[in-house]
Amino acid sequence: MEKLAEEIWIGNGKPVQFLGLPFSTRMTVVRLAGGELWAHSPIQLSQSMITQLDDLGEVKYLIAPNHLHHLFLAEWMAAYPSAQVYGTTEVIKKRRDLSFTDSLNHPQDWPWRREIKQELFSGSPLMQECVFFHQRSRTLIVTDLVENFSGQDFNYWQKFIAKGVGILAPNGKMPIDWRMSFMFGKAQAREHLARMLAWEAEILVMSHGEIVTERTDTFLERAFHWLL
Repeated sequence: MEKLAEEIWIGNGKPVQFLGLPFSTRMTVVRLAGGELWAHSPIQLSQSMITQLDDLGEVKYLIAPNHLHHLFLAEWMAAYPSAQVYGTTEVIKKRRDLSFTDSLNHPQDWPWRREIKQELFSGSPLMQECVFFHQRSRTLIVTDLVENFSGQDFNYWQKFIAKGVGILAPNGKMPIDWRMSFMFGKAQAREHLARMLAWEAEILVMSHGEIVTERTDTFLERAFHWLL
């Protein structure tokens, strides 16, 4: 766990294998005004992490922002049985063994709404993700909507593949297969993107890859050029 900005921390976990590549894992934790902790895309839990989290506050909200980010939810739910768990409808259907508080697809007065904005980014039959904006630190939080791998953990062929699909830093973006899945939903996706860009984020933190802290607006415009 390391501090990223005011009232926001990140935790980097062990890589997981996905489509032949070692995908780094990262979660983002926000401490809300009341001291509650909001944990986005929880990574593998450890005793040292539990100690750090207990020092920060009470883990109150667990967020599974898309259908791929659920691997460690069960252990977090066991460690924090009173936490409220939210996921997209896709991940809720996928993990019927877990009990979710509600779906991120259902608009409502979210308990964190005064500090964290959100947008359900849709337009693809394969890719749906809820993105978040922490207003105090001006941080945009995504999972797979943008991937920006350094390539340090890749061999030659893995770097070659990562560059080919468009997820190698400093030119990271959504992988090409998911970009193609927006072919018939670009108009809908552009509406989500417009609202997301209007937040004017200064930091972009993603689950996979290098965090962007400078010229974030330029990075996002280039990353979503395929959609614009």
